[in-house]
Amino acid sequence: MTGFLRILLAAGMAWGVLMPPGGAVAKRLDIVFVNPGKTGEVYWDMVAQTMQAAGRKLDAHVEVLTSERNYRTMQELGFGVLARHDKPDFLILSNEESAAVPIVEAAEAAGVKTLLLSNTLIGEDAVRLGPPRQKLKTWLGDITTDLQTAGARMANALITAARDEKWQSPDGKIHLLGIGGDEITPASIARNAGLKLALDAAPDVVVDRLLFANWTQSEAENVTANYLSWASRKEIRPAGIWAGNDPMALGAMRAVIAAGLVPGRDIQLVGLNWSEEALREIRAGRLLLTDGGHFLLGGWSIVLLRDYADGCDFAAVSPRVEVKTSAITRQNLGSVGDLIKTRTFDRIDFARFRAKVGRCGHYDFSLDALISSLPVPEGVAD
Repeated sequence: MTGFLRILLAAGMAWGVLMPPGGAVAKRLDIVFVNPGKTGEVYWDMVAQTMQAAGRKLDAHVEVLTSERNYRTMQELGFGVLARHDKPDFLILSNEESAAVPIVEAAEAAGVKTLLLSNTLIGEDAVRLGPPRQKLKTWLGDITTDLQTAGARMANALITAARDEKWQSPDGKIHLLGIGGDEITPASIARNAGLKLALDAAPDVVVDRLLFANWTQSEAENVTANYLSWASRKEIRPAGIWAGNDPMALGAMRAVIAAGLVPGRDIQLVGLNWSEEALREIRAGRLLLTDGGHFLLGGWSIVLLRDYADGCDFAAVSPRVEVKTSAITRQNLGSVGDLIKTRTFDRIDFARFRAKVGRCGHYDFSLDALISSLPVPEGVAD
């Protein structure tokens, strides 16, 4: 090794500069994320927080712009980023209600590389624009979660619990209520499809209603109250409530309690998000499970872009990265509960998740890998 290279390496270590495959000094990345959610909306706040935590580990500055669930605002923010004199290296968007499409098209004209997170192109947009990097060269790809499998896993947990407890109605069927987020967002469509998949394999189960509560606790509480009243009049014994996210599960729980039922004893509920509130209810035995981990897409997206910038392109396997979710139950609550409660995402060693040399595009973003990346708590022996 030459004296100059030694000095360069020492300087890189002193400055905290990452050394990518090939030995070149990594460029500090400038990344903007247009957050489709509201300030204080737990899921999207956690997506942004994991992005910024990963950025601190991977030498990337992550700027978060929040659209407050207003998709006109989301587009204005996106167009504003593209109009800047100093454009970012990457723009991360979520195609909620297909609102990201014009931004992705404008990014092509502006020469800004984009990554879609959580929700990708669907329907006519997907047909018109094709897959990533074809018509739109700067659309690098998408990182999404397998929410159909999550939706099916949630439903199967309800069905198994109801069968074990023999919670059939007088007609011999197990009756469930489904509460979806909306009818048009890809992430919602996938969860709902998972519910249907589980139902198709369970002839002894019927979903009396699949109602939509716009992802909110208050609307879920209202639709659940109406359903329970209807079920009582029809002499139906409700066995479970499938909710597409944790806030809706918690709203449904409030209606269940108001109706004089004991969640976890008279009826089971499931949600999705890995939220702190849901973990509390799991610990108390009132919520069967919360599926999820998909807020970590924020951190994983920075891993992909860091590797891409350093010449290890995730598209070597596919421009479409799909991450599996996992269910948190009372059995595994202890492994990640504290991380979620405290949101200390800087504890995650995001650098450990980067693709290995010669294995570009190969990633392990599983729950087991996450747990193994966390430091052992003080006082716990190896």
